[in-house]
Amino acid sequence: MGIRLSILDQSPVFEGETPEEAFSHTVELAQAAERLGYERFWVSEHHDGDKVAGSSPEVLIAYLLAKTSRIRIGSGGVMLQHYSPYKVAENFNVLASLAPGRVDLGIGRAPGGLPRSTRALQQGNPAAGDSLTDKLKELSGYVYNRLSEEHPLFGLRATPLPGQPARIHLLGASVQSAELAAELGLPYVFALFINSDPVVAEDAFAAYHRSFNYAGGSKPQPIIALPVIVADTDAEAESLASEQKLYRVTLESGGKATVGSLEQAEEFGRQAGEPFTIEERLAEVTKGSKATVRHKLLEVGERYGVAEYIIITALQDFSKRVRSYELLKEAFTEAAAVHSEGTIKEV
Repeated sequence: MGIRLSILDQSPVFEGETPEEAFSHTVELAQAAERLGYERFWVSEHHDGDKVAGSSPEVLIAYLLAKTSRIRIGSGGVMLQHYSPYKVAENFNVLASLAPGRVDLGIGRAPGGLPRSTRALQQGNPAAGDSLTDKLKELSGYVYNRLSEEHPLFGLRATPLPGQPARIHLLGASVQSAELAAELGLPYVFALFINSDPVVAEDAFAAYHRSFNYAGGSKPQPIIALPVIVADTDAEAESLASEQKLYRVTLESGGKATVGSLEQAEEFGRQAGEPFTIEERLAEVTKGSKATVRHKLLEVGERYGVAEYIIITALQDFSKRVRSYELLKEAFTEAAAVHSEGTIKEV
């Protein structure tokens, strides 16, 4: 199986930039990803923050579909805990009808924001407390028009019904999320950029394969999402990566969150209304020249048993961000593997 490369873009708003500029960069990046031959281009969902602009992936996906013609566009992901599965299915059935065969529906398990925005999103929603497992099953029933006969709304359809529905993926960073994806027979994306613990990642992928439900006719599709920076030299990539920091907030009650700035971390703790601690650390970024990063990613693929990588490159200099994605694609399309029998095979 050949290596597949995809992109997750969070529409970052850097110092001195506006949300309009951030979205313009996202559009340019999606078009570059299509030109370069990336597999898919996903956008994220974040709320009540000044550092990322993408709070409504469904709206942004529609715009990106109109600005591209071939690449798959999707969510990375929709935070289903806040919403009605029926309405999410309707939104993505419309998108899949507008762009047949090009829409992915990635579902995230995190809140996508601070406690205040979670309260606002779930205000007046009696289903907000439903389990994610139940919501995912219901969502799948609507998207693929196979709601179970036991469901109280059996017979309801999330129209329009597209000929090629969106592909549902589950995103997570734990063994529990992997087991849920396996139970439902869904593609699974482990977010290594959120949980960089390699043991947890290994256990999650092992659980995914061990518990996968083949009854629906699908096969395991393990994917890994991770931060990557590629530059012309290892030294330049190392310098660029030094900008990347993460902040882990730990609440006294045991709740945890990882955010991208000290301000967000402090605000998360304040809104939670309980004692908290903050740990600052450098993000674990796969970085280097083309040859270095290609070697590292192949090691990652072998370690976790994945053949698709969803890449996050959040560099403030947009030209260097695009250049990183160009170099990464070159690293795999131009490289050749020499086999023991002396043949050359393009990877």
